[in-house]
Amino acid sequence: MGGLVSPAVARHTGSMPVTVVDCRDLDREVEFFTERAGFRVRLVSPADDPRRFVVERGGTEVELRRAEIDRPARLRITADGPRHEITSPGGSVVEFERESTEVVLPPNRPSLTVVEPDRGGFGVGRAGMQYRDLLPDRWGGRFIASHIRIAEEGDVADWVHFHRIRFQMIFVAAGWVDVVYEDQGEPFRMDAGDCVLQPPEIRHRVLRSSAGLEVIEIGCPAEHDTLADHDLDLPTPTIDRERDFSGQRFVRHVAAASTTQPWVDPSFVARETGIGEATGGVAGAVVVSAASAAQSPVLTHDGEFVLIVGIDGDAVLDLGEHSIDLTSRTSVAIPAGTTWCWSRHSADHSALVVSLPANGVRLS
Repeated sequence: MGGLVSPAVARHTGSMPVTVVDCRDLDREVEFFTERAGFRVRLVSPADDPRRFVVERGGTEVELRRAEIDRPARLRITADGPRHEITSPGGSVVEFERESTEVVLPPNRPSLTVVEPDRGGFGVGRAGMQYRDLLPDRWGGRFIASHIRIAEEGDVADWVHFHRIRFQMIFVAAGWVDVVYEDQGEPFRMDAGDCVLQPPEIRHRVLRSSAGLEVIEIGCPAEHDTLADHDLDLPTPTIDRERDFSGQRFVRHVAAASTTQPWVDPSFVARETGIGEATGGVAGAVVVSAASAAQSPVLTHDGEFVLIVGIDGDAVLDLGEHSIDLTSRTSVAIPAGTTWCWSRHSADHSALVVSLPANGVRLS
């Protein structure tokens, strides 16, 4: 990877920025860029009397042109090793710096946040997907929760990419989507009720979706890097389902093949997604539904984060002075120390409950 800082002249050819450098001694500049700076020649013109070279390294192109005066540039390249810079005979400076992979977590600023299905419109996000914000204040930038949809069936204009993130999960609320993940075998289809844990920096790609696909995506922190990996083809030839990605492993939860178990109290049952174990307890996710018509016990948590999203049916959440209709796609973010209960619920009600840390919800 590379970046442009302050070129003498900049232009674009295709999707790649090009820095134009005029130089009196073209041969020495080409030797510097290829021998010392690690660029490779992509173009020479004309062949019988070269007056122009285009060299490239990691997404940065430089066009070296023979001229009567030097017009140097300054370039920044990400590379392994300590930060340093080198200077060409014509005065161009190539600065090498280590690419930062650190995930910065902003201070957590919890607030009781309720987003109803008709609150806030959908905006167009990456790869033409439509995004609706389920956590507008982002809790100070600590968390992000999105309701994502794709209106039309067909191929998705996505590419192989990865995220620098502490935690990220995807839950399919309606429809289906075909996806592929690094070292996890052939592409597979996620149906309504299925979810995946996307561990940090796992390469993946969205391939195709049904009309009316709806997905709930939750991540930490809210602002994180999404990087393309144009050099990796998916699926990869290797399969390593236990691979460690920064202390986490990939998890695919299939609703149709899962069972339920009592959750916190026997009045509710849950489908355990396996995210708690795969993250080493950093985060957990369950799909809860009523086991009886009784009101749930009073619950609370003392962790970083709890988000409840209505999936099917309807219910009423009582949070002290607040009574919330938990209809399909209503989301409720709950600060630590808050108490709540399901005071009413339909027979078909279910909700996604995500907590950091895992198993953070308990009896009050």
